[in-house]
Amino acid sequence: MTFPVVGMVGGGQLARMTHEAGIPLGIRFKLLSDTPQDSAAQVVSDVVIGDYRDLDTLRDFARGCDVITFDHEHVPTEHLRALEADGIVVRPGPDALVHAHDKGVMRARLSEIGAPCPRHRIVADPADVSRFAAEGDGFPVILKTVVGGYDGKGVWFVRSEADAADAFKAGVAVLAEEKVDFVRELAANVVRSPSDQAVAYPVVESIQVGGVCDTVIAPAPDLDDALAGEAQQLALRIASELGVVGHLAVELFETRDGRILVNELAMRPHNSGHWTQDGAITSQFANHVRAVLDLPLGDPRPRSKWTVMCNVLGGDYPDMYYAYLHCMARDPQLKIHMYGKDVKPGRKVGHVNTYGDDLADVRERARHAADYLRGTITE
Repeated sequence: MTFPVVGMVGGGQLARMTHEAGIPLGIRFKLLSDTPQDSAAQVVSDVVIGDYRDLDTLRDFARGCDVITFDHEHVPTEHLRALEADGIVVRPGPDALVHAHDKGVMRARLSEIGAPCPRHRIVADPADVSRFAAEGDGFPVILKTVVGGYDGKGVWFVRSEADAADAFKAGVAVLAEEKVDFVRELAANVVRSPSDQAVAYPVVESIQVGGVCDTVIAPAPDLDDALAGEAQQLALRIASELGVVGHLAVELFETRDGRILVNELAMRPHNSGHWTQDGAITSQFANHVRAVLDLPLGDPRPRSKWTVMCNVLGGDYPDMYYAYLHCMARDPQLKIHMYGKDVKPGRKVGHVNTYGDDLADVRERARHAADYLRGTITE
């Protein structure tokens, strides 16, 4: 009996955790990684070191793989089309993935299918930003490079035409968006298979600090049931309309007047779904593996009333392993997930999950563990 080989492009922590989810199923992984030190390269046995931006490298890597998938959206779309033309199975395919790769394409397509979005358009220069602002409620507005941005990078909060200059220095197309008056950020995570089976996880609240996801609460507290259902249905519809295969995260704004607007899309396992490792019957990573192999999808329902995920960021305290003694003794139910990265200030190096029936207690336990591992607190 031959088990399939999943080719994963990108060696980060998402690839590492997706590989982990495939181990119980006997699924073999082949990894295209930038360096041998990358998070997933430390644990996958079959690693190719190379540049995902080089088509010949991608073609060589794809030999022997039954399906290609990704832990980021940065592979050039034309390369993915070339792989498909070679007969290689790519999931999600380039026709879907381009919407996560290019924010301009994403906004145009979402508007076409009637998905609720902030007011937006591509802008040519700082003067055009002023015109965009004047077309709405004025400054401030949000500027984003259409490609390459993540974790707050490639995003500018612009209060005037002069503020807009930096966004154009990279020579990349710039998308302008209205500044949304929102209550909080939500995320709707869904998974879709090539057979058009799909599952939806509970909608979560995502708390950002400095443009980086800090805490995720599952399910989102005090979210109206009708709005939660609307968010799930929206994410499922986007997955179907765009032809997504695998995991899709739809990041949302909950507005003060009770609406939801699409902020970003990610077509891969996502930080807002890390809670599912310990808090759901089937994790986002396991369901992504199942989807790209067209296996029946697993149950996405939560195991506990509340699950909280906190990212562990690097600080000035590099000996995180020693901190396990305190964290594990204080909370035997705590789940720690580390990525094998060198500790650098502000860098995502892991996350923790806690769960239970009392939200205040669950949040405190997760926050304490993340802060203690970072060295922000010492008791």
